[in-house]
This record gives sequence, C-alpha cells and structure tokens, in this order.
Amino acid sequence: MSHGRSVLSVLLFTAALAAFSCPAQAQTDEIQVYDAEIADVGIFNLTWHNNFTPDGIKTPSFPGAIPADRSFNGVTEWAYGVKPWFELGLYLPLYSISQSHGATINGGKVRLLFVSPHAADRTFFFGANFEFSYNATYWDHRRFTSEIRPIFGWHLHPVDIIINPILDNSFHGGFPNLDFAPAVRIAYNFSDKFALAAESYSDVGPLRAVLLTSLESHELWAVFDRKTKIGDFESGVGFGLTPASDKVTLKLIFSRDLN
Repeated sequence: MSHGRSVLSVLLFTAALAAFSCPAQAQTDEIQVYDAEIADVGIFNLTWHNNFTPDGIKTPSFPGAIPADRSFNGVTEWAYGVKPWFELGLYLPLYSISQSHGATINGGKVRLLFVSPHAADRTFFFGANFEFSYNATYWDHRRFTSEIRPIFGWHLHPVDIIINPILDNSFHGGFPNLDFAPAVRIAYNFSDKFALAAESYSDVGPLRAVLLTSLESHELWAVFDRKTKIGDFESGVGFGLTPASDKVTLKLIFSRDLN
C-alpha cells in the first residue's frame, strides 16, 4: 500500500471514531496553524507554547472558568516521529496563571498527526491531526474533548498558504454539534530561516446552528518566524475583530529536536 493510501485509510478510520461533539467553550493553550511538517522518524521534538492575553474577555465562558483577560496560558508539547507520515504527540502539562485562579494545571492531551510525507518539499500538502484531551473543570466545562484538524496547504515559493478547517468535539450530540473553528495562514518566506505571516483564527459555533456574527470569535494575527541554531521561534500578536473576541493576545512558540 502506498504512503498516500496508508495516510488516507488511517484518517478516515480515526475520523469515524471522533464523530461525536458539542462546542468546546474554552480558552486555548495552542495558537498555531499546522503545516503538516513532523519530526523525522526516531526523533523526539519539544514545542513550548506560551500565550498571554493583556486585554481579553473578562466574563468566564462558563461558571468557574478561567477568564481570558490577563491570563497566561501554555503547554509543553512532546512529539515523536513514528513514520514518515505519522507523528505521536503528548501535551503535558497544560498550565495557566490567572488573577482568578492563580497558578493551575489544566489537564493534558494526546495527539495523532497524519500527513503527506516530507510536506516541506511538496507544492501541495495535506494531513489531519486528532487530539484527545482530559480537562480540569476550570479549563473546559467537559472533562473529555477532542479536536479534528484537517490540514491543506500550498508552498508557492516564496508564499505559503495553509488552511486548517478545525472541528472541536466534546463527544455530545453527534456530527451537527461539531464546533467549527477555522484557522488560516499566509506567509512570505524571505529565506529558509525567516518569514512574516498573517494568520486568522475564528470560532463560528456548531455546524447545526452557526452563531450570529457578533457572537463569533474572529482574530487577525501578525506573526514572525525565525529559525536559529538553538531552535525555531514563532512570535505574534493577535487582535480581536468582534465583541466575542479577545482584544489583544500575544504568543511565543519555541521548538527544537531533542536528539
């Protein structure tokens, strides 16, 4: 069986397992558009996500939740390259520092990422990421949630266009209650070590009943990528475009192979 058929078969099987849902209604520890690049076979990778919201929504998204305003959220993401088309990941620990709850551990996630092999060398690339989470009660109103993240992209040299039509899943209500949260990235690569990008992150609500525009979350981000000898850095600032969005959010992501 070819790599393409292997990836497609696993994607369809895993998607079938994940077809139960409801809106997530939670903050995020990870603000990133996936580009289908994974660790080489036998290589461990660490990606450290850190986000701070200096001006965000002050009302908790559900009773007892951590409000976004002035909260610092992050996670260490551990990954291992299993096959040229398959990477395993573990997010642990998820953490926050907030005015309402102080320092907290918010849970953990397991990730399965399937991609077209050697995505960085392809004009068109694709994949899908599946995450399965265990959440603290102040991070999400449901203990168990998951994410289905298809990945589609084009390397047009020097421009990259990447789309992640994300579906958040809380194992309640079936397919119509999947929450649609698309993410898009358009990047200009000045070299193989430096890029500037515009990113968009949205949450428009469940597939069965998309929210009114004023209740949707839409953020536009300016992002800077830099590859160095010690690792890869991605930093950015995001601005909310609707009343349901945080007004300003900052992110810093550091990634490097460990062996």
